[in-house]
Amino acid sequence: MQKKKEHPKVKSQLHPRSQHRERYNFEVLKKSSPELAAFVAPNKYGDNSVDFFNPDAVLALNKALLKHHYGVEFWEIPKHYLCPPIPGRADYIHNIADLLKGNGSEIPKGKHIKGLDVGVGASCIYPIIGNYEYGWSFIGSDTNENAIVSAKAIEQGNSNLKSNVEIRRQEQSNAFFKGIIKPEEKVDFTICNPPFHASLEEAQKASLRKLKNLKGKRPSKALLNFGGQNNELWTKGGEARFVKDMIYESRNFGKQCLWFTSLISKEATLKPTYKILHKVKATDIKTIEMGQGQKVSRFIAWTFLSSQEQKQWMEERW
Repeated sequence: MQKKKEHPKVKSQLHPRSQHRERYNFEVLKKSSPELAAFVAPNKYGDNSVDFFNPDAVLALNKALLKHHYGVEFWEIPKHYLCPPIPGRADYIHNIADLLKGNGSEIPKGKHIKGLDVGVGASCIYPIIGNYEYGWSFIGSDTNENAIVSAKAIEQGNSNLKSNVEIRRQEQSNAFFKGIIKPEEKVDFTICNPPFHASLEEAQKASLRKLKNLKGKRPSKALLNFGGQNNELWTKGGEARFVKDMIYESRNFGKQCLWFTSLISKEATLKPTYKILHKVKATDIKTIEMGQGQKVSRFIAWTFLSSQEQKQWMEERW
């Protein structure tokens, strides 16, 4: 056994309100979800852990985290669909809460606050966390039929989600808001985790690099340990093109949404994205940095409402 690695008790990079700031307590998690026990074993340092290269272990850990921290009774996703790292997803939600708070004294809570998850995926993860932490309601949209079926099953399988989450199929493969945000409907924010890569080959190369860095040797094939369908991992033009198209379409819904947001994986995507946002005359643009372990993540937020319109929005809806 190697010398025990010293870990800080608190993961200081995670959001102060995150439930995941301390290291996983596998004994507590096993009590919440007994099926996790089969995957928990001492690692080379003697600490209890799971094999993060085993998709079944990652799935069991996610189920336990969702049950223990967010009261989720039912959570199943189809094989080979994206199994999201929950602490990072929770950070996006907590930072959205700070964005909505603005300069106010309190975070707006309750089902009258509505978010749109563009590309909700099979896991329905953002609505789960946002509803539990802040009581928000959600629209979840996706173009993929299997993802829609899975997200609806999760919504129906959890009593608190039934009345607070509505899953809508996006029938137009190149649309983000059209056909999803109804005429006269208002949403307080949109969230999105866009496909990072520009091709399947790029996605596989990135996965191989990640595995090599973690294991110290080149693996024989790309094992995407969090799974993922093609539409979840890559799109023509990568995230830069995806976010650009989203921004252009968002202009048509500028009076129906307070804050549009999207995760940005690559720092190089920021400069061209700012350029487009200035071109479409967004009135306010923010980049919110998020630290997760060794990785720095971020999301970009924009609005087309003037300061007065933003104030009026909050007075009417908060």
